[in-house]
Amino acid sequence: MRHILIIEDHEDTRLWWLEHLAEVFSAARLQGVVTCEEARRLLAAVQYDLALIDINLPDGSGIDLVREIKQKTPSTHCVISTTFDDDGHIFDALRAGAEGYLIKDQPHEEQILQLRKVLDGEPPLSPGVAGRILSFFTAPAARDEGFTEKLTRRECDVLQLLAKGYSRPETAEILGLSNNTVASYTKVIYQKLDVSRRAEAVVEALRLGLISSK
Repeated sequence: MRHILIIEDHEDTRLWWLEHLAEVFSAARLQGVVTCEEARRLLAAVQYDLALIDINLPDGSGIDLVREIKQKTPSTHCVISTTFDDDGHIFDALRAGAEGYLIKDQPHEEQILQLRKVLDGEPPLSPGVAGRILSFFTAPAARDEGFTEKLTRRECDVLQLLAKGYSRPETAEILGLSNNTVASYTKVIYQKLDVSRRAEAVVEALRLGLISSK
């Protein structure tokens, strides 16, 4: 992590993130702004590795800003930090390209632990958000037999564990596989489902009925 941008209009929260993210990502240069417009000016000049974004900003939606960032710099990790914990905001953010979703009511220390997962290529999701992603599709969707045939049983096993929030090393241990094998399975799963992130893979697999929401 070289550059981190915090887009947050609540001063106390913004200053808290600036202080504590400097401890987590010690080599990174951190900047904090209040509005979408301020963020756009900085984003036009600097390639950010991580953007931590509030949804309800004074001059616009953080979700729209995520969409803009991912279109211009897909390598930037966009993580939402908000009080909104409803399905509408969560899935709108994920569809826009957010790679993480943290709820402000969660203790700050736990949010920091979630953000650390960015370094391991894992999506930082508050526990309640991960649960909503799994329970969103409560009614069985009509199966797409094409995808059912394309995903092997082992690939479904890997995806099911990743959907439950297990890390790649934990998934490897449970299934008796190497970390590299799980990484290879994950890459193939993403290709078959035509997605690029874990959250997208989970949503698509649930929609197709390939994994269980339990």
